[in-house]
Amino acid sequence: MSTMAKTTKPRRERRQFDDEFKVGAVRLVLDEGQSVGRVARDLDLTESALRNWVDRARADRTQGRTGLTTEEREELRRLRKENRRLRVERDVLKKAAAFFVKENA
Repeated sequence: MSTMAKTTKPRRERRQFDDEFKVGAVRLVLDEGQSVGRVARDLDLTESALRNWVDRARADRTQGRTGLTTEEREELRRLRKENRRLRVERDVLKKAAAFFVKENA
């Protein structure tokens, strides 16, 4: 075992950014050609968060050729939620059918 104590940085509190801020940050990367790393440092963001915003904006700008558009992501989210609900309903109906088969046997 190592005798050196591990030092970890405290987790940063989760922050919320409005759409206007995100659009401005993405514009710096896509329209002005600045790197994701530089913009992230300048705006005190994580690179991964900014990269996600850039990827989504790029997909929207190319009508989905480079990834899911915002509209497609929303539809996918809605369909997954509906799918979960339908699975629960199916499972309930299976149990009810099995119960009634036992009752009538």
